[in-house]
Amino acid sequence: MPEGDTIHRAARTLHGALAGKTVVRFETVLPKLEREPLVGRTIEKIHAAGKHLIISFSGGLHLRTHMRMNGSWHIYPAGARWQRPKRDMRIVIATADYEAVAFNVPIAELQDSRALERDLHELGPDLLGEFDFAEALQRIRERGAEAIADVLLNQRVLSGIGNVYKSEVLFIRHVHPLTPASSLDDETLLAILETSRKLMKLNAAPGASGRRTTGTFRGEAPLWVYGRRGEPCRRCGTAIEMRKQGSDARVTYWCPKCQPVQSS
Repeated sequence: MPEGDTIHRAARTLHGALAGKTVVRFETVLPKLEREPLVGRTIEKIHAAGKHLIISFSGGLHLRTHMRMNGSWHIYPAGARWQRPKRDMRIVIATADYEAVAFNVPIAELQDSRALERDLHELGPDLLGEFDFAEALQRIRERGAEAIADVLLNQRVLSGIGNVYKSEVLFIRHVHPLTPASSLDDETLLAILETSRKLMKLNAAPGASGRRTTGTFRGEAPLWVYGRRGEPCRRCGTAIEMRKQGSDARVTYWCPKCQPVQSS
């Protein structure tokens, strides 16, 4: 499931291969993307904003995509065999030497610069961008008594966090996921933000592979709680719990001993 670090790594790879090149072929199964001609345009920049990957073309046109749960961008040398079946293809952007292929991308929109700026302005501070801690703290405070796990997933509060980092960071900071955001003091909230930014920057760095929050732990998957329902906590041995939260039933994992319910 792509989160901010995955999107930033993908954008960096695509930019390195495609920036400055001319589009020689464009294919899509999404009818609304066929309205603007892309062949002949220059790919000027590819960057990430939270969980959005944006490809900017000459003439002030931008392709904004969001991966949701299962989408991904791949890059291949021209003519190379794809690693995914053609039925999963949604977009192909080809230059003379590379093909960028979007598989199972559910959200894709061509926008002019004004529309793109408007949509990105609605996002909260990007944990992997020029992050404004004061603004993020204010946006969290505006969510009142919502559970902190739900607040962290709200991309209008801060952008980039998904289910994995939400669960892992709250474990590291000893905060129960159902704790109302309004009951956490500024010090705790800032610690959550700082830890989130630190881990995501480490995992988005060049050369990073996979997603690590624990470092190496006896050769096992380097996560504290995510995906480990019923397994012993790596700190105390208590069985990890899981529940679905919010209208989208997003999963959250936590240790009931290391992250006790906060008393009122």
